[in-house]
Amino acid sequence: MKAIAVFNNKGGVGKTTLLCNLAGYLHKHLGKNVLVIDGDPQCNTTTYVLDEEQFINVYYEPTEFTIADIVPSLEDGQGYISQFSAIKSTYFGFDLIPGNPKFASCEDFLASEWKDVKSSDLRGIKSTMLFVQFLTLCSTYDYVFFDMGPSLGAINRSILLASDYFITPMSTDVFSLLALENIGESIKNWSKMFNKGLENLDDSKRKSISDLKKFCDIKFLGYVEQQYIMKTVGETKRAVRAYEEILKKMPSEIQKKVILPINGNINTDIEYKIGSIPNFYSLVPMSQTAHKPIFDLTNVDGVVGAHYQKVKDYGELMEKITNQMMKNMEIIA
Repeated sequence: MKAIAVFNNKGGVGKTTLLCNLAGYLHKHLGKNVLVIDGDPQCNTTTYVLDEEQFINVYYEPTEFTIADIVPSLEDGQGYISQFSAIKSTYFGFDLIPGNPKFASCEDFLASEWKDVKSSDLRGIKSTMLFVQFLTLCSTYDYVFFDMGPSLGAINRSILLASDYFITPMSTDVFSLLALENIGESIKNWSKMFNKGLENLDDSKRKSISDLKKFCDIKFLGYVEQQYIMKTVGETKRAVRAYEEILKKMPSEIQKKVILPINGNINTDIEYKIGSIPNFYSLVPMSQTAHKPIFDLTNVDGVVGAHYQKVKDYGELMEKITNQMMKNMEIIA
């Protein structure tokens, strides 16, 4: 099982749309067993992939397990949960741990526990390893994806420390480039601090977490450039000039601010740009309304005329992205 966080410190980059379609493609076209965990208290993934009846069961007639159910026993000092249940998305096909706005209250708890990590206190380390432990319950899955809010807060810190890899969606704008500034150094410093706290933990206390992954070693898997406008020059499609200028800057900014701090070097065998997705305009809200992957939209969902080619194009992009993602994992592993 591989745990992959889809993360950017900036909002509005198309993170949720990318994650859900990528996870859906892995399940529906490659036969992978996939779990998606909605770790964003805004619950955008949950809203996107659950149909109306499933959504009612989660929020209006709550009978389903949500991410908020992971935390209370830990806060009360009772320890980690030992089991969970997931919802199978009707149209995306993967399993989902739904988000919950109540999960936002966990931010303060995890932030206060982090100070104990620095002093090698067992309680703080166990709390920070919340998702490390949860992933031990997910061994039947090939991939576990985390959707995350756009912040460098305590919840996201715990998710990133537990994950094997992370992918960064990049909207094609200056602010997306600026948001890279803190990502690499923050994750590097968190990992260093967490591992130091773990190393200095008393051996007798270490036994209580001996079955968990011992050290944080998250790696940057790649980025996907998104949300730019295309034009046709002759027979070639390319980004319009304003977007093209920003796209040219992305590789060097990613290398300097993310790859080097996290992976430690630039591996020339890896294509860190794992995909490029231009603006698909009305297909995105159409997909959200239908609660279906973009690559599965049909006339029932409002697809007409040129939309059919766009749906096909999107499916081909997902194929390229999944192939490059898996290739990068093989090289980095």
